[in-house]
Amino acid sequence: MRILLVYCHPCADSFTAAVRDTALSALSGRGHDVHLLDLYAEGFDPVMSADERRGYHTPGTNEEPVAGHLALLRWAEGLVFVHPTWWYGPPAMLKGWLDRVFVPHATFRMPERGKTTLGTLGHIRLIAVVSTLGSPRWWWWFMGMPGRRMLLTGIGALCGLRCKRLWLGLHGMDTVTADERRRFLARVSRVLGRV
Repeated sequence: MRILLVYCHPCADSFTAAVRDTALSALSGRGHDVHLLDLYAEGFDPVMSADERRGYHTPGTNEEPVAGHLALLRWAEGLVFVHPTWWYGPPAMLKGWLDRVFVPHATFRMPERGKTTLGTLGHIRLIAVVSTLGSPRWWWWFMGMPGRRMLLTGIGALCGLRCKRLWLGLHGMDTVTADERRRFLARVSRVLGRV
């Protein structure tokens, strides 16, 4: 599979960077063609400008500011997101990437009165999210798991019913032990090594 791994963390020495490296190794070891998109390293601008917003609904015009990223999305058969969860969702950089890249006509058809929105990413066969979370699992569940729902349900809906969806989360990140971190990395390697 051609996999676009979208990585989002500002610190090169973070545990999330170790998660990224583990994911890359597992996916490549399985024989997938993996492209790493490191949003911070690239200097991606997550802010949608006023002109970009005004052209958001215009086919073609809305693709121009993010043409390279849309080309990667069209190339990919799988999307793997590696990021921390901050305030129950992805970092602003990743949310901005979703806002700017998942534009109408390129990734979904605009809804018509009485009809649902249809995704145009049927070629995507896998969405996987690997994240660290400061909150305990029970509290994140109580809050409604917004980050997970945004990516696996919201973006997943654009990819069709046959798209496989995976979530791997390490809760209590601020208090986990070194051994718990090692076990999580082993789990990431094992699960992504089977996709």
